[in-house]
Amino acid sequence: MMTVKELSDRTGISVRTLHYYDEIGLFSPTEKSGAGYRLYDDKALETLQQILFFREFDMPLKEIKAAMENPALDKNEMLQVQRRMLVRKRDRMNRLIASIDDILKGENKMDFEVFNKSEIEEIWDSLYTNCNEAQKALFIEKYGSEQEWRKQFLESAASEEAQKNYAKIVEWYGSKEKAMEAQKNPTDAGLVTAYQKRIESVMKKLAGKMGADVNSLEIKEIVGEYDYVAKLLYQMEDVTKLMLELAETYETNEMMQKVQDSIYGEGTTRFIGQAVKAFYTSGQKD
Repeated sequence: MMTVKELSDRTGISVRTLHYYDEIGLFSPTEKSGAGYRLYDDKALETLQQILFFREFDMPLKEIKAAMENPALDKNEMLQVQRRMLVRKRDRMNRLIASIDDILKGENKMDFEVFNKSEIEEIWDSLYTNCNEAQKALFIEKYGSEQEWRKQFLESAASEEAQKNYAKIVEWYGSKEKAMEAQKNPTDAGLVTAYQKRIESVMKKLAGKMGADVNSLEIKEIVGEYDYVAKLLYQMEDVTKLMLELAETYETNEMMQKVQDSIYGEGTTRFIGQAVKAFYTSGQKD
């Protein structure tokens, strides 16, 4: 048996953190001594290692607790999942280090790969699974066969342009793991339609207020509704980066302005962009 101090020395986790994990029910001692001291065996050490693996991906403690307590999750399967995630993280770090080394050597070369071949194949598998039979039939008709559809998707997703787009998505979601999860688990089509209709309603409300002060409470309440629906639609905790990029497009992209102004009225697209930017840069969106 190890004391909490010995476990701390062995793992590098502070005694205070181990006490906190015990308090929230995430990681409890194997037993307590007669004097009330926490004691841990080798099995407890394995459990702590699994928790630390999850922490490598910045996973919230309450989500780690839920995963550890899920009876449907086999221990070996969990370790396999963690191993794959760590290998991907290692490969990504190795590519970034190699890019930095090239720059230091005077070779101004960048690696634009965000998702590697196996990850793109995972995205394809999820895409295919989430398509209904009618959608599959349309794509197969377009490409000639399921095999050709898959081939074209994998080639397109591996292109430098697609990888740059993936990099933006990773930035929006805050981590590669969250972006990957969103790619593999898209929002239900029916919900997407409902969210899009609600966003259209918000756009009409904003267009109807064109000329108002974009910093007014009235405008911020409408954009706040946009913020709420966008989080649901894109399955994101924070859509600030995404919405600021969208606002920039509304303010500067003439083609976008032409299309949306034809729907909502002359000058409305630029006004909506200004309103969205004001909401996310004023520090008052929370």
